[in-house]
Amino acid sequence: EVQLVESGGGLVEAGGSLRLSCTASGFPFEKYAIGWFRQAPGKEREGVSSINNRDGRTYYGDSVKDRLTISSDNAKNTVYLQMTSLRPEDTAVYYCAAKGVRYEVPLRGPLAPRIYDYWGQGTQVTVSS
Repeated sequence: EVQLVESGGGLVEAGGSLRLSCTASGFPFEKYAIGWFRQAPGKEREGVSSINNRDGRTYYGDSVKDRLTISSDNAKNTVYLQMTSLRPEDTAVYYCAAKGVRYEVPLRGPLAPRIYDYWGQGTQVTVSS
């Protein structure tokens, strides 16, 4: 059974930091891309970052690229999202998702929710002003 479990969300003051974790099971982690997405009330789901475990490439959304760092620990089947200089507008439910990647085939649309096959339940991040 495929599972993606997010953790690390919580309440933080503006300017603070959080590290989110996404632990996966039930599929060959090293052959998948893992993406992080967020959705605020009344807004569409937005891709913030992803990592292709096949080739190590990372991707970031324009609104967050200077404040987020994504990393992957294949031994633990876990992807981390380090978030710094958090702002109230970062408040959202953060989801991780998995997408199977073929060997030497570029990942197209790495921040597009529609390409991902499996999703976690999400973790709430709230940034107070």
